[in-house]
Amino acid sequence: MRSVQRFCFLVLITLGLVGFGFSQDTGAKQDMKDAGHETKQAAKDTGHATKKAAKKTGHAVKSTTKKTTHKAAEKTDEGARKVEDKTAPPQ
Repeated sequence: MRSVQRFCFLVLITLGLVGFGFSQDTGAKQDMKDAGHETKQAAKDTGHATKKAAKKTGHAVKSTTKKTTHKAAEKTDEGARKVEDKTAPPQ
């Protein structure tokens, strides 16, 4: 009697472990689907990072260009005033 109970207990444990193993097996097809999904997400993340970097660079270029143009205009005006002072008729 005791050996029958022990045998039944071992059979139940074994079947439980085997069933758990089958429920966890995703298979090659599911692995490929998961890999494709992860690749898609990685591509999206890369695209978002590229877009953010491009925007940031564009803003920096625009700001620097404005500053440089303003500075050049100031220097041109300053040079024009100097030339005007030198070429003004004597009074």
